[in-house]
Amino acid sequence: MCAQQKVKQLEAEGEAIFCAEEREIAALDPHTAAEIERIISGRELTPLFQPIVDFATGDIFGYEALVRGPSDSPLHSPGNLFNAAMQCNRLTELEILCRDVNIEGYARLNLPGKLFLNVSPLALLEPGFPTGFTHNSLARYGIDPRNVVIELTENFPILDVSTIRNALEHYISSGFMVALDDLGSAYAGLRLWSELKPDYVKFDKYFIQSINKDSHKKKLVQSLQEIALSSGCRTIAEGIETLEEYYTVQSLGVNFGQGYYFARPASAPTLELAGDLLHVKGNAENSGPMLKWRSETASSLATLVPTTSSDTTLNVLGDLFAQMTELQAVPIVEETKVLGLAHRHEIMNILASRFGRDLQGDKPVRTIMQTNPLCIEKEMPVERLSQLITNDSWQQQGNHFIITENDCYVGVGMITDLLKLITELQIRNARYANPLTLLPGNVPINEHIEYLINEDKMFSACYFDLDNFKPFNDSYGYSRGDMVIRLVSEVLQSYCNPDCDFVGHIGGDDFMVVFRSTDWEQRCTHILDTFAERVPELYDEEHRRSGGIRAQDRRGNEMFYPLISLSVGATRFSADNCNCSQHDISILASEAKKQAKKISGNALFINRRQCHYL
Repeated sequence: MCAQQKVKQLEAEGEAIFCAEEREIAALDPHTAAEIERIISGRELTPLFQPIVDFATGDIFGYEALVRGPSDSPLHSPGNLFNAAMQCNRLTELEILCRDVNIEGYARLNLPGKLFLNVSPLALLEPGFPTGFTHNSLARYGIDPRNVVIELTENFPILDVSTIRNALEHYISSGFMVALDDLGSAYAGLRLWSELKPDYVKFDKYFIQSINKDSHKKKLVQSLQEIALSSGCRTIAEGIETLEEYYTVQSLGVNFGQGYYFARPASAPTLELAGDLLHVKGNAENSGPMLKWRSETASSLATLVPTTSSDTTLNVLGDLFAQMTELQAVPIVEETKVLGLAHRHEIMNILASRFGRDLQGDKPVRTIMQTNPLCIEKEMPVERLSQLITNDSWQQQGNHFIITENDCYVGVGMITDLLKLITELQIRNARYANPLTLLPGNVPINEHIEYLINEDKMFSACYFDLDNFKPFNDSYGYSRGDMVIRLVSEVLQSYCNPDCDFVGHIGGDDFMVVFRSTDWEQRCTHILDTFAERVPELYDEEHRRSGGIRAQDRRGNEMFYPLISLSVGATRFSADNCNCSQHDISILASEAKKQAKKISGNALFINRRQCHYL
């Protein structure tokens, strides 16, 4: 089933859920109105806050604000509470109370980061909803609207998208940002994403639950992540409950996450997460850039050119272009912030027209500059940048884009330089990639290790090798054997941090992972556990029941071989004790792997020897 069909199916299921909810509302007892009155008039709501975590830094990015009714009430759960309010025609009053309680709680707790405020689509359409209420409430508690994200909830169907979009314009014009909640569940779909153009989109917890075990969910989230990247939208994975789910969504490039794995909603939420929960770029011990053979970031395309302010006149810029004939564009920058981009051809055409300098030469450049140039963070991989550039929405941007660091100006990049670099990388990657897994082979592995040694970086070299693979390959054929090799490749990549860890394919059933993540032992353990769980799927039922296969050994004797297992030989290296070359490291890694293979089943052996002993 394709992604679009899946979304349509989920929307249809959502309509059925909504009808069931309507029937449940109709069956509520006659005391519901009195209970709603008690809650609203007495402000008997408890605000809860759940942190949203930035995967790039490991910091808390913000909090989603939630509410609960009185603990002794049948309307304690938010679902029952809002359904009852709608039945009693008091949805607007409840919505107003929820926002005020959440804003007051956020201010009282002095929480860091952004406040994600849930807003019901029905409330946006209510004619009696007071205009400017949210803005006034924020002002009363001293909160900047630019620090607030309006999160459009999916409790009820959005049938009139254009009206909702117009209603959201009021918030956007006041400085608020917008998030689309529960993408893929209930009534949300790609159409909403396309038409509402939110700043953030949340992937529904259905797609996140057990994503590490479900290749279809993984591919769907990966596709949605690519759409988000091309549209300039940031993503949040909801419902992360396990370390494996966290590793997987992190490896797919999702920007943020929330769920029980990090913290449950609380009236006094945590301000800082435990360090062992997060394994991000910052935990990689000052990881350096990846090798040039494998990838590049946008920073490699940055060129320093003169910048100017928005008050600069066209005459002044025209003189600058006349003096610097190679200059094609000038960034408009004030206090390191990019305001726009002025192009040579536009300004020179204006000044070259009849009476152009006399009539328009004194106009400030802000009147004709490109106000929405493509701005790219310098750490973005050029492969992702290429996907973004080729998106239809950016085809009219011209040959230039702006490169930034934390939204501050760094330099200017050119699409022609990007295409040249991409071509060079593709040729080099293809030359040294393993044809089965497309992972880098021996040459890139050795180059990467030499790079880390020369940079005095600490790392762990882990040699992965399959046990009992030859009899499996002989019994089932090379096609099934290739499936095992690809499984190893997939599992290794799922548990490696793409920002700092390196996965290589030596050849055959041998792999090398160069970890810079500080939790590398834990990652190896999860790799072994996941492989042990998934490899039985590649055996026939009779072999799964017996726990292995019977096949001939090299001398022609029939032997029983257990299910394929994975052995890992690891050696830790640091600048203090690693005065060696990649050849020495290869010897120690091989030694560790041989020791691991002496242990039955999936095993990890850590070599304590160091290079200076060789």
